[in-house]
Amino acid sequence: QVQVVESGGGLVQAGGSLRLSCATSGGTFSTYIMGWFRQAPMKEREFVAAISRSGHRTYHADSVKGRFTISRDNAKNTLYLQMNTLKPEDTAVYYCAVREDYGLGYFSPGDMDYWGKGTLVTVSS
Repeated sequence: QVQVVESGGGLVQAGGSLRLSCATSGGTFSTYIMGWFRQAPMKEREFVAAISRSGHRTYHADSVKGRFTISRDNAKNTLYLQMNTLKPEDTAVYYCAVREDYGLGYFSPGDMDYWGKGTLVTVSS
């Protein structure tokens, strides 16, 4: 069983930045495709970004492209999401997710195998 733990959420003003981190245990981090999703109040969980096992390939949702960057450090078993130029509409619980299978793309929540409990990001206007 893989455990996933996110950190780094908080309250930030519009235009500000935050960096989320995600650590896994109970498995081999470098063998997983990793992703970030988010869920705003009264909305469905949506894809934010995904990254290949090596970190050389990434996908970002159009809504965050150019502002958010997913990255990973396999030596530290850690996934990151650098969020810049934050907007009030970015307010959501952000989830880190693990995919054991092959194939990288714009994932649906059902494509992922393990999830963290989420970290809340609140962007004030």
